[in-house]
Amino acid sequence: MVAMIMEAMLFKEKSRGKVWLIHFLVRCFAVAATILLLTDGSHAHADGVEMLGNDVDAPPPVQRTDVNSSEAILRDDQWRMVKTRGSQFVIGDRPFYVNGFNAYWLMILAADPSTRGRVTEVFQQAAAAGLTVCRTWGFNDGGWRALQKSPAVYDEDVFKALDFVVSEARKYRMRLILSLINNWDGYGGKAQYVKWARDAGLNLTSDDDFFSDQTVKGYFKNHVKNMLTRVNTYTNVTYKDDPTIFAWELMNELRCTSDPTGNKLQAWIQEMAFHVKSIDPDHLLEVGAEGFYGPSSPARLQANPNTYAGQVGTDFIRNHRVLGVDFASVHIYPDTWMSGASVEAQLKFAQSWMQAHIADAEGALGVPVMFTEFGVSTKARSAFNATSRDRFIQAVYGLLLDSTRRGGAGAGALLWQVFPEGTEYMDDGYGVVLPKAKATAGIMSAHSKRLVVFNSRCAWSCRWGCRKEEEQSETRRMLMT
Repeated sequence: MVAMIMEAMLFKEKSRGKVWLIHFLVRCFAVAATILLLTDGSHAHADGVEMLGNDVDAPPPVQRTDVNSSEAILRDDQWRMVKTRGSQFVIGDRPFYVNGFNAYWLMILAADPSTRGRVTEVFQQAAAAGLTVCRTWGFNDGGWRALQKSPAVYDEDVFKALDFVVSEARKYRMRLILSLINNWDGYGGKAQYVKWARDAGLNLTSDDDFFSDQTVKGYFKNHVKNMLTRVNTYTNVTYKDDPTIFAWELMNELRCTSDPTGNKLQAWIQEMAFHVKSIDPDHLLEVGAEGFYGPSSPARLQANPNTYAGQVGTDFIRNHRVLGVDFASVHIYPDTWMSGASVEAQLKFAQSWMQAHIADAEGALGVPVMFTEFGVSTKARSAFNATSRDRFIQAVYGLLLDSTRRGGAGAGALLWQVFPEGTEYMDDGYGVVLPKAKATAGIMSAHSKRLVVFNSRCAWSCRWGCRKEEEQSETRRMLMT
């Protein structure tokens, strides 16, 4: 029967049929070859149900890519903007599941020639572990090595340091999430903006006036514009046109405790999301929230780590329904939020916390969710040591893989945080130095390898899905005419 169908198809439309058949066979061969390459002969089911073991081969060695001009970046077909399709990240027609890390300090170390090499080192080490996304600060407002010394007044040397970070990330195929301001006082934050306004004569009484005062909002909008329209002095590519930037983040861990209803913060998110998208409609945008549920979803308040978390002005579902916000962000810090609880209790909370947000990203929001910070401290008096921290990391990865296998919204996680050797003095207890933390590095690398395979499987599935109906219709048409 198969032979008769093929004969009819080829007889009716010989050259077209041959081309279709050749394409079909080539795709099948490519799928089989890639499965064998990535799984070292292990069986790989197209439905993605089987969990991969630890024997998956490593991805190809990372190659430094020369970045000599804007044309080299913009013409690279493999280096496109990350987009969303439903609850997945995609690059072109390929899904993009993320394993990454945080390194907030990149611009600061890049500003000093004596420490600039640390930026290259951490990208090298992270890329060797298969990490693909790094979240870092795109701000330092006032104070030491300030990027923005006063409203819209920048230190060009520090801006060039950020240019270096972006260009160096591109060389190691690392994408960046750039946060635009801090909720906390570190590196200036919203308090610095309010201070600038006070120094200019405004009578502001709270740091939360950042979210409502027109002058302060104008300061921030100017910073957003200056950041998005910056032309990189290393690559000559405008930031808003550079695929190296994965996404913009409105604020790190935004909160507005003066208004527990969440209305003030919601209005600010709406206004700033519109502002960002009016300048840069191509990049993804996320809020920077920790993931606390608020008044709009009372049934979910019990998922919060404590009662206070529901009173800080954020509202996970409501905040992420804002037009222009492309994916949800969540943080996971059970050791901070549940101080004194046992390791087992904290691991159980992390599991339920992730499951709730993945479910809501799929059901209530229809967007990917990324756990943009997760970690536990191994400092003295912490419930965790290096071994139990590795259990925590494995638990986070395991839940994400469960989502990945079924095509869910759990799109990735970024460990807080990774340092290169020689920068341990900055460690807040959460730091991982990959060359020294062999076991942790191995866990991270193994997860990266699994995502390579899942991304490839999904890519094949998507290509088949996109073409399946068209090819079936073509076959039926050829047999009926």
